[in-house]
Amino acid sequence: MAARGTAEEQQPLLGEQGPGTSQWDVVETEEHYRSRWRSIRILYLTMFLSSVGFSIVIMSVWPYLQKIDPTADASFLGWIIASYSLGQMAASPIFGTWSNFRPRKEPLVISIFISVAANCLYAYVHVPPSHNKYYMLAARALVGFGAGNAAIVRSYIAGATSLQERTGAMANTSASQALGFILGPVFQTCFALIGEKGVTWPAIDLQVNMYTAPVLLGALLGVVNIVLIFAMLREHRVDDSGRQYKSVNFDEASTDVVHDSQESIDQVAVVTTNILFFIILFIFALFETIATPLTMDMYAWTREQAVLYNGIILAALGVEAVIVFMGIKVLSKKTGERVLLLGGLLIILFGFFILLPWGNQFPKIQWEDLHNTSISNKSLGERVLYFWKSSAGNSSEAPTGCPIEQSWCLHTPVIHLAQFLVAAVLIGMGYPACNVMSYTLYSKILGPKPQGIYMGWLTASGSLARILGPVFVSQTYTYLGPRWSFSLVCGMVVLTIVLLGAVYKRLIAFSIRHGRVRE
Repeated sequence: MAARGTAEEQQPLLGEQGPGTSQWDVVETEEHYRSRWRSIRILYLTMFLSSVGFSIVIMSVWPYLQKIDPTADASFLGWIIASYSLGQMAASPIFGTWSNFRPRKEPLVISIFISVAANCLYAYVHVPPSHNKYYMLAARALVGFGAGNAAIVRSYIAGATSLQERTGAMANTSASQALGFILGPVFQTCFALIGEKGVTWPAIDLQVNMYTAPVLLGALLGVVNIVLIFAMLREHRVDDSGRQYKSVNFDEASTDVVHDSQESIDQVAVVTTNILFFIILFIFALFETIATPLTMDMYAWTREQAVLYNGIILAALGVEAVIVFMGIKVLSKKTGERVLLLGGLLIILFGFFILLPWGNQFPKIQWEDLHNTSISNKSLGERVLYFWKSSAGNSSEAPTGCPIEQSWCLHTPVIHLAQFLVAAVLIGMGYPACNVMSYTLYSKILGPKPQGIYMGWLTASGSLARILGPVFVSQTYTYLGPRWSFSLVCGMVVLTIVLLGAVYKRLIAFSIRHGRVRE
């Protein structure tokens, strides 16, 4: 046979026959191989487009919300942001279970169609005469519900790759997702050139402007994705050694799939991996949430500066993540997934440890320049207002610095910019390694049986982490400050490392555990 595919795809397709393997062909055909990887690449695209659908509007949600419904406040914005993860958390187990018993095309197409419809709803939330903010909430929740197809994608890839191929395939999947998160805001920035007014199509009440054009593009790309799935996606399964499944026509039914082994899955390893994955996503969601308020408090950045600079930092971390995803495909072959997971956690621990405040330099307080004693006897609100007008020179600008309402601002040393940037680089290096290693280990632990339900629960645990992480850090940071917040995170990571150490020997592939494949 001719040389086939990239390095991570060039894997042995022969394996020793073991118990219960009569339904597997010993040699995979060239046609099956090409079709299998074509289908996997279509799912890379699906993950990319799903993450673009989330990030393409994230920078414009707040101004669009203020425009369509002046009654909406910042707290309601928090619900709109969280609704995506809530929708994904609810949908992941549903789609995962569905994909176990029916062809994967069905839940994939339905999930993408829901996302397309939700994007169209988002473009029309300005039309109703009232309660517009609730229509936007529903639209974002439905986009998240459609993104529950991540469970289908990962379960498909887990079942369509051998053990040796899987780490590379999972890394490519995560890289596609990360690239979507990077490029989404870039697309949004390009559409900003259209402006708020844009172009109106009165016949169908459609306004194409800087807020709606991105979601309309997302809807169009969703339609293209559905067409590609119908045209190119085929059901494929190989076992952990690379043998192809013989005779099931998956395009008509998948209920006959791979109940080929009576050996049990290690449930302790399954539960532990879910916990590890939850904590990893919890910690990164926490960091994403705290970056903007932390930099505004520590460096007296304005809202505009904080959005711009943190956007650049997060984009750089996204590029770093893609590089890490590519690098671990090589490293995992030399060290194994467990070592990389442990290493990623240690890097994250070091990153948050660096963020702990130290020294005798303190952040600027919003009213620190008020030296007039008559002013100091006034109420806090008046002092802040005085500084706002006199120091900024323009009453339309908000005060900068660490707000006096946060009592810790008076006694907590500043986190230097160099500290923050080094910590961001380390966290941005450790998180993607832990993320993809968790998925890869999880899929290998589950073995050859359909993984849709289990992947649904793993995706749901990640969505829950993205909901609870911001809630946790917003409370601890506001009332206790960065020293306590980051100390608690360091403690959490240490406990996670201890948990990983306790179950380290159990986090092995199903086939290795049952002696089908040598480690």
